[in-house]
Amino acid sequence: MDDSAMPHDPARCPHAEDPVASITDHQPESDVAQDFWEVLRGSTQARIGLGRTGDALPTTDVLALRAAHAAARDAVHLPLDVATFTEQIAAVGLGTPVSVASRAADRAEYLRRPDLGRLPADLTPVTDTGADIGFVLADGLSPVALSDHAVGLLAALATELGDRYTLAPPVIATQARVALGDHIAEAMGVRTVLVLIGERPGLSVADSLGIYLTHLPRPGRADAERNCISNIHPPDGLTYAEAARVVAGLVAGARALGRSGVDLKDTSRTDSLAAAATLTVKPAPGS
Repeated sequence: MDDSAMPHDPARCPHAEDPVASITDHQPESDVAQDFWEVLRGSTQARIGLGRTGDALPTTDVLALRAAHAAARDAVHLPLDVATFTEQIAAVGLGTPVSVASRAADRAEYLRRPDLGRLPADLTPVTDTGADIGFVLADGLSPVALSDHAVGLLAALATELGDRYTLAPPVIATQARVALGDHIAEAMGVRTVLVLIGERPGLSVADSLGIYLTHLPRPGRADAERNCISNIHPPDGLTYAEAARVVAGLVAGARALGRSGVDLKDTSRTDSLAAAATLTVKPAPGS
């Protein structure tokens, strides 16, 4: 039967007499709801409370997501400008850096063959320094992160560690995975190696840098024998100074323990947390 011939039934068509109601069901969230989400967004870079327009995300959020995805892809694929980067690292004052590469011939092979990124192509430029600590600056999965943060982070590490340990000149490694640092460190003759490496980009952060610390490095070390300080990308992530303090604590702990990895814990904030707890604890009434 043709519905147009049927009598009007409000129960079957609840919005028939209120055309505005069918529109407002799909309007963006209220100001109160948006205020609620704004407070939470101040604590995270995750995409939360994005709202909706009809059955989809608002256009601005869709475009922002696409832009973030493009930035993440660029961070993976854009090559490190080794010549410019070498000049910047040399200015930190730890000696003239040298460059090595993994056995991955290019970026495409690096992404397809992680195993090749863990093996050196040629370590001839690396010399035995016998230093306490060596630095490997690896492009990893985000050369952009290395370009953006390695100079500042290396300077902070030099300031934090330089008065207690001997530091080897940095080695720049391209098409590199973390384990490549073990081969380089063995050739450097260092007791502890710090691999500063670009972390895999996400849709919130494309330029995050990580540090992998390995005590008594040698080829064949397992991931469980390392310590990682992650999410270094000021101003939103860990600052250079904060990361350097954590590293200093881990280096001291590794030398005392004789190894790095799962048995080595970060104690850099223990004293400050204990002090904060003491300040915030109030005596019970009548005590």
